[in-house]
Amino acid sequence: MSETAIGRGWGGQDVRRELHSELLEINMGPQHPATHGVLRLLVRTDGEIVHGVTAHIGYLHRCAEKIAEGCDWRQWMVYTDRFDYLAPINMNFGYAVAVERMLGVRVPERAEHIRVICAELQRIASHLIAIGTFGLDMGAWTPLLYCFREREEILNILERLTGGRMLYNYFDIGGLRFDAYDGFERDVLAFVNIMEQKIPEYDTLLSYNKIFIERTADVGVIDLATCLAYGCTGPVLRGAGVPFDCRKDDPYSIYDRFEFDIPYGEGEQGTVGDCWDRYMVRMREMYESCRIIRQAVDALPGGPVKAEDLKKLVKVPQGSLYTRTESSKGEIGYHVFADGGSKPFRTKVRSPSFSNLHVIEKVGPGMMLSDLVATVGSLDIVLGEIDR
Repeated sequence: MSETAIGRGWGGQDVRRELHSELLEINMGPQHPATHGVLRLLVRTDGEIVHGVTAHIGYLHRCAEKIAEGCDWRQWMVYTDRFDYLAPINMNFGYAVAVERMLGVRVPERAEHIRVICAELQRIASHLIAIGTFGLDMGAWTPLLYCFREREEILNILERLTGGRMLYNYFDIGGLRFDAYDGFERDVLAFVNIMEQKIPEYDTLLSYNKIFIERTADVGVIDLATCLAYGCTGPVLRGAGVPFDCRKDDPYSIYDRFEFDIPYGEGEQGTVGDCWDRYMVRMREMYESCRIIRQAVDALPGGPVKAEDLKKLVKVPQGSLYTRTESSKGEIGYHVFADGGSKPFRTKVRSPSFSNLHVIEKVGPGMMLSDLVATVGSLDIVLGEIDR
């Protein structure tokens, strides 16, 4: 890069000099606290100003889509847990819905209600990690501790329900692997009561904190046109002012029975689609998830939790199907191909974090290096989902 500087030489005459600077390439990651996983960002900078960002992925690749071809339809469910290890139940949900639609299986009512409760608990747990780590990126340590405190309560419930604290493998084709424990509804409602009281605390501590607003408002603006060009979904798209959510706009399971709103960016603290808007969408979604959970618990019926007409070894009729569901990060899609056998012929996964991450190459140039950290944090990516 070069600029022209005008100064005074001997005798008072104007002297023009060419000032030259070189772009510096630096690596953020794959082990860096600002990259949220084993991600490497190749950043080209001129001082503190970013001139280019390239996302290098693949450090966590495990060939899960290829592995599906060697597993039967039920066995591959456990691999979907590993896509988004912060919200594995949301990953299970999408795959189960895809296979069930191909089979034409009707899931029992009790199983559907428990599925929704678990999925919304998992959405809250994922958003708590997103909010806490985003605050940490901005220099706020305390909110992370608050968020982990509430997340622990969710993990306690899910551990009692499934036996695991991180990867659950609880959903099954046609329902659930086993029924909920005695007192499940009581524990869930007790948590919801606590969570609804804590959200205003987060707002006071972080959302409307003057320093936090100055670090996130009008920073990393991703407008609607950019979202559409890159296929962004979830809080990134909703942060840009579009109230699109698969639970409302392409309903699955029993979500069409519940009343809840879709939060979206309104430019309350700056430009629509900035880091603050994406953050606030997640904050408000936690409250809406609490609303859904209350309704699902109140309507929870008795009965079986598995489709009784399914055999242990599932064989899916020949054909293909694409199904999308709403994970905590956005639209998770499963494009499943069957040849009539007991194993998938091909399974292609459309992960929201993959599209949401690569928008950084468009919006990164021109911002300060510190704002790049804020923008990456506001995307809430998870590498297991990107590197399927």
